[in-house]
Amino acid sequence: MSEFWLISAPGDKTNLQAWERMNTVTCKSNLSSNSKFHIPDLKVGTLDALVGLSDDLGKLDSFAESVIKKIAQYIGEVMEDSKDKVQENLLANGGLKDKMKCLKIDLISYLTRFEWDMAKYPIKQPLKNISEALAKQVTQIETDLKTRSAAYNNIKGNLQSLEKKTVGNLLTRTLADIVHKEDFVLNSEYLITLLVVVPKSSYVQWQKTYESLSDMVVPRSTKMIAEDAEGGLFTVTLFRKVMDDFKAKARENRFMVREFYFDEKELKCEKEELMKLASDKKQQYGPLLRWLKVNFSEAFVAWIHVKALRVFVESVLRYGLPVNFQAMLLQPNRKSVKRLRDVLNVVFKHLDEVAAASIMDPGMDIPGLQLSNQEYYPYVYFKIDLSLLDCS
Repeated sequence: MSEFWLISAPGDKTNLQAWERMNTVTCKSNLSSNSKFHIPDLKVGTLDALVGLSDDLGKLDSFAESVIKKIAQYIGEVMEDSKDKVQENLLANGGLKDKMKCLKIDLISYLTRFEWDMAKYPIKQPLKNISEALAKQVTQIETDLKTRSAAYNNIKGNLQSLEKKTVGNLLTRTLADIVHKEDFVLNSEYLITLLVVVPKSSYVQWQKTYESLSDMVVPRSTKMIAEDAEGGLFTVTLFRKVMDDFKAKARENRFMVREFYFDEKELKCEKEELMKLASDKKQQYGPLLRWLKVNFSEAFVAWIHVKALRVFVESVLRYGLPVNFQAMLLQPNRKSVKRLRDVLNVVFKHLDEVAAASIMDPGMDIPGLQLSNQEYYPYVYFKIDLSLLDCS
């Protein structure tokens, strides 16, 4: 299960005993895998500032998660031919120990071994400064993602449009890769070569009648130059002045004249454009994928630091000063989510008897508490969902 619960409770002796009890019960019943979540001693500031920061961090949390999902999903779009390998490209910079600094590790390992990045987010500065640095970083990544994805999508879209023209039947597809100069009478003041799509069932009829569909059709001038499942593409040469009459008669006999006039320069440009776009897409693919992987890691790491900040701020607001709380990361067993919630409620109900009672009785209102659909428990709780790829 890729859902984690990041929770905290006071760190005094009574509550440490509650932690031990919770650990024993959850491990013995296989309700969850638990690990301590280490948050450094951050600068508290004033309680007023913490209240305002709590709201800001909630918005930043949602924003950072949305950016991570966008990057993960876009990696899937870019890796269109190997979507099964997307998950193995969603990695985070592994830990802060010297040996692991350059390593990329899977997201669950990063989360369960989380260490605060002191170099990137120094803890001597006010919490608001750390929050603003994180917000600036994630915003910049989102801005760059929009720019880079727009440029790549433009090339990809134009290429797909041109490639679509090379598929389909002979009535609609491009003829640039089919026709050749020698198929046409060119630069003649009087003669013109037309291209006619003839159904397979009408080949014999075409050969018998094309010369008599109008006056001034050049005898024995027809030749099939392409064929698909539905019919063939035939050339026919005639005098320019009977062209409209020939088209009308051909249509009556279910022979469709393509509106096509051979222009060597234009056809060459179309082929070159297709090759250029394919080349541009190939050239951008590698650098773009590298950028996406690096910045997925950066955004993910920033997001988990936002979660750590939220736990710190909410724990101080909930449990007061001096700062003394223990944060824990739980990975619930998929089948035991409700049972785990019940165990946590029993173990920590002494922290907030009213909240605990309201969980047991969902119809009960807590006076003065406006939850606005937010989950509230006796302990500090935040969910971390690592199912970042939208598989729908």
